[in-house]
Amino acid sequence: MIINTTETIHGKRITQTFGLVRGNTIRARHMGRDIMAGLKSIVGGEIYEYTKLMAEAREQALDRMKQEAQQIGANAIVSVRFSTSVIMGGAAELLAYGTAVMVEDQPGN
Repeated sequence: MIINTTETIHGKRITQTFGLVRGNTIRARHMGRDIMAGLKSIVGGEIYEYTKLMAEAREQALDRMKQEAQQIGANAIVSVRFSTSVIMGGAAELLAYGTAVMVEDQPGN
């Protein structure tokens, strides 16, 4: 599965457009991570626990989006974007979305 943030894929041509696909996850903060983050906020620097949490959420949202695209017969997703929103105190949604398409090699590639 090719995933691209642009509207086109170099060396490929879009032969069919299936439409919007998306994948999301909602993650809550963890008490242990909050304690470590609180300590880190005192001394400054990256809050690794939250960085890891967001990286895991992005991967899960991408995997769900890819799965949806595969179920409808797509072999690529273009114009991929991410969005986040707060659901409640301590929980946030991460959404990945894009346009599912069928691509094939352009002649000469």
